[in-house]
Amino acid sequence: MRTSTARRVGTALAAAAALTSMAACSGSDGSEGSSGAGKDKAGAISKASPVAALKQVQQKTGGAQSAKVEGTTEMGTVMSMKQSGAIGWADGLSGALTITYTGGTMGNALKQAGGDGSVQARYFKDEYYANMGDAMAANTGGKHWIRYSYKDLAELGGASGDVMKDQIQNSTPEQGVKALLASGDVKKVGQEDVRGVPATHYSGTVDVADLTAKNSNLDAKQLAAFKEQLALAGVTTQTVDIWVDKNDLLVKKTERGEMKTGTFNSTLFYSDYGTEVPSEKPSASDTVDFKEMLKQGGATPGAATPGAAS
Repeated sequence: MRTSTARRVGTALAAAAALTSMAACSGSDGSEGSSGAGKDKAGAISKASPVAALKQVQQKTGGAQSAKVEGTTEMGTVMSMKQSGAIGWADGLSGALTITYTGGTMGNALKQAGGDGSVQARYFKDEYYANMGDAMAANTGGKHWIRYSYKDLAELGGASGDVMKDQIQNSTPEQGVKALLASGDVKKVGQEDVRGVPATHYSGTVDVADLTAKNSNLDAKQLAAFKEQLALAGVTTQTVDIWVDKNDLLVKKTERGEMKTGTFNSTLFYSDYGTEVPSEKPSASDTVDFKEMLKQGGATPGAATPGAAS
């Protein structure tokens, strides 16, 4: 029973790590980005300055507070996934996403647990929930949802947990805009269509460690640990591209970079700004707390482990 419990805890850990991958580029709401932008007396953005234009995009996108999102993410041999749903950012990250893991070690770990690789995720200010289907419920006393508290993840993971917490809580569409503002080399590429919508394309290269240092809520110790993790993973810079519609709203974002395990590549599409975001939490009777699962995983031989398969 202990082996079975450890296996489901390990699967839950894989899910937790994979579910946070959407927050690859973190930043705080107070970020101002590069300097040198300005408005004229009428309040119009200078057409000659991509930085000024992007500050307007940051303001409009941030003020929209919610949107539908759809996209794909690949992280070398670690994971590949696709996602769709709606997210909000009026007060931290909220939302509901359907995430399907299509490959990589994390995706394979979830499928080996008996599921189809699809996860229903719900995000709230201080926690998120993951429903990995009947296969997981068979090992959790019939409960489908796992609750992950950001505070618990930070405490359990030390500095890496603090980074995870910071990234999730600050993961919004405006992160791509903030990244470009912090890059120092942002440029306007030109006009292109995104799914039939005319859009302006901007691009820049971001130093991941420096961006996090500027735009996160991490302290010096946490930042040092995060930079060490980046070095071990072989992560240095990312190329960030965004496409903006006529209303100064982000409609597409891509991020590309290299890791020791392969290429990181993320493409996200945003639409229906101002959409309603699901806010109902899963039923407590259908939810198991991740911290409790960890306690069960550390049970002594012969101790009761409710929900574990024999």
